[in-house]
Amino acid sequence: MDEKTERGGISIELEHIFPIIKKWLYSEKEIFLREIVSNACDAITKLRRLNSLGEADADLSSAKIWVELDKDAKTITVIDSGIGMTEEELKKYICQIALSGALDFIQKYEGSENDAQSTGIIGHFGLGFYSAFMVADTVDVITRSYQGGPVVKWTCGEDGNYEITPDYEDEENYLGDFGTAVVMHINEEGEEFLSAYRIKEILNKYCAFMPEEIYFDDGEEHTHKDGDGKDVPDEDKPVNDTHPLWLKNPSDCTEDEYKDFYRKVFSDWKEPLFHIHLKADYPLNFKGILYFPRIGSEFDSLEGQVKLYYNQVFVADNIKEVIPDYLLMLKGVLDCPELPLNVSRSYLQNSGYVQKISQHITKKVADKLNSMFSTDREGYEKIWRDLKTFVEYGSLKDRKFYDRIKGSVLLETTEGSFRTIDEYLETAKEKHENKIYYATDVTAQSNFVKMFRDAGIEVAVFDRIIDTQFFGVIEETREGVKFARIDAEVADVLKGEGEKTEFPAVAELFKSAAGENVKVSFEQFKDEGTPAVLNVPEEMRRMSDMMKLYRMGGDFPVEQTLILNTASPLIRKLNDMTSSAGEGEENKEAKALARQIYLLASLSQRQLTADELVEFLSGSYDLLNKTV
Repeated sequence: MDEKTERGGISIELEHIFPIIKKWLYSEKEIFLREIVSNACDAITKLRRLNSLGEADADLSSAKIWVELDKDAKTITVIDSGIGMTEEELKKYICQIALSGALDFIQKYEGSENDAQSTGIIGHFGLGFYSAFMVADTVDVITRSYQGGPVVKWTCGEDGNYEITPDYEDEENYLGDFGTAVVMHINEEGEEFLSAYRIKEILNKYCAFMPEEIYFDDGEEHTHKDGDGKDVPDEDKPVNDTHPLWLKNPSDCTEDEYKDFYRKVFSDWKEPLFHIHLKADYPLNFKGILYFPRIGSEFDSLEGQVKLYYNQVFVADNIKEVIPDYLLMLKGVLDCPELPLNVSRSYLQNSGYVQKISQHITKKVADKLNSMFSTDREGYEKIWRDLKTFVEYGSLKDRKFYDRIKGSVLLETTEGSFRTIDEYLETAKEKHENKIYYATDVTAQSNFVKMFRDAGIEVAVFDRIIDTQFFGVIEETREGVKFARIDAEVADVLKGEGEKTEFPAVAELFKSAAGENVKVSFEQFKDEGTPAVLNVPEEMRRMSDMMKLYRMGGDFPVEQTLILNTASPLIRKLNDMTSSAGEGEENKEAKALARQIYLLASLSQRQLTADELVEFLSGSYDLLNKTV
C-alpha cells in the first residue's frame, strides 16, 4: 500500500447526531414507551437466564415492571426488578449510542446472535433507549446491579450532555435490591402522553403480551364497593397477558379460549368461522393463530388485521412481506422471533426467511380448507359463502394457492346445493359438456333460471363482483371449460324440435320497438310461456363489466340480440296482427305489445332507465285496463 494512503474511521459528533435520533429514530412518537418497557422486560429476562446458568441467585418470584405517571411532575417512569447495571456498565451501554447490551449479553452467555430466541431477549440495535428523548427533554436512569453495590444515577439532557452520580441515595424508593428506573421528564411536544388513557392505549397496543408482568399506576386512587358498601382499593392487576394463547400447544387449547382470545384482541363480538393454530419449528421458528372472520359482504372481507409480534412485542399490523396480501383479509397474530427487522421494527429487511414464512402460512391455510372439505363437507358448505370471497381473491392473487385448494372450490347452485367443479362438469357431460352456466342476479334472471331448471340444467350463482373475475382463473387452468351466463345465449337444450321459422313482419316490428342497436332473431323454445329473451354475448358482456369495474370511462359497444320464441302464442298472434297492412288500431296495438315485450326482456339484463320504467308501467296499466 502506498505510504501516503491514510486510514481512519468515520467520526460522529454527538451534538449533530442526537437531534437526528430525537426526531427521526421512529416514525411514531408513541413507540418510545414500547422501547423503554421492552428494555425493562429484557432486564428481567437476562437475570432469569443468569439464574438458570448458575451465574446468579436472585429472587425473581415477584419480578415485574411498573409504569408510573405523575401529571404534576410531568414524568413517566418505567421501573423493573431486573439485572440492573454497575457504574461501568452504565457508562458502556447508555453512554455509547447503538452499543447493544442485549447482543453483548447473548454473545457472552449464549454464543451467537442466533440464540436470541432461547433467551427471549427483545433488544437488538442498542438505540431503543434513546427514543425517550423523542418526548422528554431530560431522562434519568437510576440503577443498581444484581451483583450488589451502590445505586447509580445517570442524568442526560436533550443536548446529549450527561452527569453520573456514583453513590446516589434512592429517596424515591424506585428500586429494591436491584433493578432500574427510567424517569422521563416530558417536554411540551410530548404532553399528549401525560394522559392515563393514552398510556393505557399504548401499553395495550404494544405490550399486551410481553413475557413479564406490567403494572400501570396513574397516580390516582381507584376503589370499588365491597359487600358492605364500603370503598376499598382496587387490586393491582397486570395490564398484559404474559402467556398468550399462541404460545400454548394447540391440543391444550379449548374452543372457548380461542373465541375469548379473538374477542379480546380484535374487539369483534361476531364469532369467527374457524381458526388455524400455527406452530412452526426449525428452521422457520414462529407461532401464531389465524382466524377466518364472518363476512357480511365482499367488502367487509377486506378489513382483516394480522398483528405481527417479535418475542411477544407488537411490531405492526399487516406487514405484506410476511403475510400475502390476500391473507390480510383474515384476522390473527403471528410471533416471529427471528424476523430480520431494521431499527424501526416497522419495516423488514429483505430475507429468504420472510418469504419462507409467507409460503408456509399459505400452505397451512390451504391445508386447513382442504381438511375441512374432506372431513366435514356439510359444515364446510354451510360456511362456503363466507369463505368464497377469500378463496377467490387468493386464487386471483396467487396461482399456487389456487392449485392447492382447487379441489375444495364449490359452486353454489340456484337450488341451494353445492358442487365442486368436477362434480358439476360430470353431471353436465351429456347435455352441455365443459360448459358451466351461471346467474349473477337470481331474481332478475328468474325466467332464465326457470327455463334451465325445467331443462334439468344446474345453474351456478355468481352474485359478487369478484366471482366473474375468478372463473377466468378456472377457464385458464382447465382446458376447454367455459362459463356462460344463462342469458348470454340460448342453450341447445332449451330449444324445441322442428324447423326454424322466421316472421319477417314481426322482425321489423321489434326492430322498431327495440331500436337500431338491437338485433332480432328467432328460435323455437321448449318453454312456450316466454315470448322473448335478450342476449348479450359472454365475452362482450365481460369486457363491458370490466370497464365499469375499473372505471375506464366510455361505453363499450355491446351487441344485443332479441331472440323471439316462435313457440310462443303471443309471438304467433303478433305475426297474425302484422300480416295485414295499414296503420289501423290493430297495428298500434301490435307496436305497443312489441315494446312491452322488449322492456320485459330487458329487465333481466339491466335496470330500466327512468323514462323506460314510466313507459313500462304505463303500458302494463293499459294492458290491465283492457281486460276489465
